[in-house]
Formats: sequence, C-alpha cells, structure tokens
Amino acid sequence: MTNYKAKSYQMNILLLSNKVPYPPKDGGAIAILNLARGFVADGNKVTILSMNTAKHHINIADIPFSLRNAINFKVVDVPATINMIAAARNLLFSKLPYSLERFISDKYLDELTKLLKSKNFDVVQLEGLYLSYCIDTIRNYSDALISLRAHNIEHEIWQRVAAGTHNIIKRVYLNNLAKRILKCKISILNKYDVLVPITDRDEMFFARLGNNKPAFVSQTGVFIDELKPATENCDYPSVFAIGALDWAPNQEGLLWFIKNVWPDVLQAFADLKFYVAGRNAPKWLEDILLDTNGLEYIGEVEDAHEFINSKAVMIVPLFSGSGMRIKIIEGMALQKCIITTSIGMEGIDGINAHNILVADDAKSFENAIFDVLNNSELFSRIGVNAREFISENFDNRLLSRQLLDFYKSQLLMRRQKGNE
Repeated sequence: MTNYKAKSYQMNILLLSNKVPYPPKDGGAIAILNLARGFVADGNKVTILSMNTAKHHINIADIPFSLRNAINFKVVDVPATINMIAAARNLLFSKLPYSLERFISDKYLDELTKLLKSKNFDVVQLEGLYLSYCIDTIRNYSDALISLRAHNIEHEIWQRVAAGTHNIIKRVYLNNLAKRILKCKISILNKYDVLVPITDRDEMFFARLGNNKPAFVSQTGVFIDELKPATENCDYPSVFAIGALDWAPNQEGLLWFIKNVWPDVLQAFADLKFYVAGRNAPKWLEDILLDTNGLEYIGEVEDAHEFINSKAVMIVPLFSGSGMRIKIIEGMALQKCIITTSIGMEGIDGINAHNILVADDAKSFENAIFDVLNNSELFSRIGVNAREFISENFDNRLLSRQLLDFYKSQLLMRRQKGNE
C-alpha cells in the first residue's frame, strides 16, 4: 500500500502545459519549469506534456541534456496560431473564448490518453485554465489527483486591458472575451480535485466564484543560489525594463511610461538611458521604441539575468494583468532597485520604500526615479533588502516541498475515504 505519509515517498507527477516551458524566458515558462525542477529536487518523477505551438516552437534536442535527464519532456505539435477568420467564426458561432478554443487539440488528447494508459500518475497538474478541456480524458483513464494551477485570473487581465483601450471596437471585443473566459471558468469550477492559485488574492476570487475544492496557495519561487547579483557591473545611473513585448499588459505599461513619465525624467537627467529588452515586439511598438529620445531598444537578450545585472533601476509599470510577476521576483533576487505599481506588487507583499518602490501615477513614478538616481545609498539599500526578502520568502525548494506535502495529504485523505 502506498504510504503517502512518508516524506521519502516518490510521486509520479504529470504537468500539462499549452507551451513548452523552455527556454524559461517568460513568467509562465519560468513558473512551470521552476516548480517541475523543485518536484524533481525533492525526489519525484516528473513528466511534462506540452503543446509545441507555432509561437513558442522548440526542438526537444535544444533543451539541455541535464534537464531532459531530470524531467521527461513530451511535446505535441499544436499550431494554436491566431487567425482572423477563425477568430471571427469563433465570435459569431461559438461560446468559448477564442484564446482557449485555439488550444483545443485532438492530437494532444490522443497523446495524453496514451500517456495515461502507459503510466500511473499520482497527480496530474493542469497549468492554467486552457488545459481544463483535458479533465474528462484524465478521469476516463486515470485515478490521479487532478490539480488546476491557476497562474492568474485570465478574464481580469482582459478587463483591465479593455478599460485602458481607446479603440471602441477593440474594447467591445476584449470585454466580450473577458466575459467568455469568466463563463468558461465558472463552467469548470470544482471539476478538478484541488485548486492551486499563485496568490492569496486569486484564491479569494475563486472562493467568491464558488470553489468548494481544497485550495493551496503556492507562489512561484526561484533558485536563489542560481541568481547571483553583480553590482560591480551595474550601469548606475540607468533605467531599464524587460519582459515579453507581445503581452498586452506589458505594452500598455511601457507606452504609459514613455508618454507620461520618461519625458520629465529625461529633462531632469539629460544623459540618462532607458533600456528596453524583450522579445516578439510588434513592428508598431518597435517603431515607437526606436523613435523615443534617450531610449535604447535592445530586443531579445540571450541572458536575461546578465542584462538585469548590467543595469540599475528596473521599472515595471503594470496597470493590468493578474497573478505574480516573475520578472519582479527575479529582479529582486538579483538585488535590483525596482519601481512598480500596486498591480505589479500583487502576490509579492514587499514593503514600499524598504525592498521595493510602489508608484501608481506618473508623478509618484517620477519622484521614485528621482529619489534613487539622486541617492545611491537609497538605491543600494533597497536592492540589498530586496534580495534578502526573496531569499526568505521565495525559496523554490521550500515552496515546491510545501505543495508536495499538500498533494500527499490530499492523496492520503482520498485513500482513507476509500478504505472506510
């Protein structure tokens, strides 16, 4: 009989994701891969079944051998491309959100079925709402505990983006998308066995929505020993931003900063440089970045940590989105002085003016930048406190072990109920 009480018990865990979590260059990929690595470090077997999409397509051979040796990666080609005709057809003839419908794949379900028939899994973890259509297949072929890991509140992201959109047609479409995502979320509520939100706020949202399944908040952690600050290489003073430039909340925040904050900052610090790094920027955004005085557009960087280490003040002006901002966690671990908004702080619980700076309007953002550029001691102190905060609160090994203990307790209760 399986002894789920035993700390040394090795579980067999299957993660389902709608993109290959390698390379770990965006928050979603980092969140999936770090947790998988944490599970493995604690002695468990991990398989990741991913959709190999056109946007994030990868050759398995490109994943380092050491990682492939530790984690069993399986991929299924699912294009999931955005097609305007398909989007229009979805809008007129479907009730599903298009952002979910394009990931529905018979090929993926076939591969999942083969995997479930060939192996016994203790836990199947769905990495987000878009994998929820797999629940029935899992039930048909496995007794595994089904976990929905809620990376964010998807409909809220689009509500916030819509609120900041001036184009009426686009705003109507985004609000419609948000409503469909919310309805989809309600339709799958409690079909899973356990819920794993990433923030307390997200857990409270699911509770208000009607979740009655056991929930465990599991924040995304980092391997602090792999994130080494290099303050001697820091270009102080300088300002920088890094993130996926095809993600609407990042685009929105960056444009807001360029329009409302950067001109006054540049006027006060004539030689200051604002560096912007990130991949997949659309041409219209590249044109704006290349045409902005004092801004150096870097594009995609080979080593994000090296880039972060080389610059001084990290800005994360977010006004939409939900869940956690992994780049903030990584930046704090690298001893960066970071300025962000209250929305950017969700799920992190740092202390304003101690280990991070929080500013929700243009004047506050300007003042925060002025403060740390005029006071190198303040700049350094916030960075040192930031790393200490991450080391104490976001150790990936500890966070993944706590989630494993939660899974084991749920499996044990299920076994005990089965024996009654």
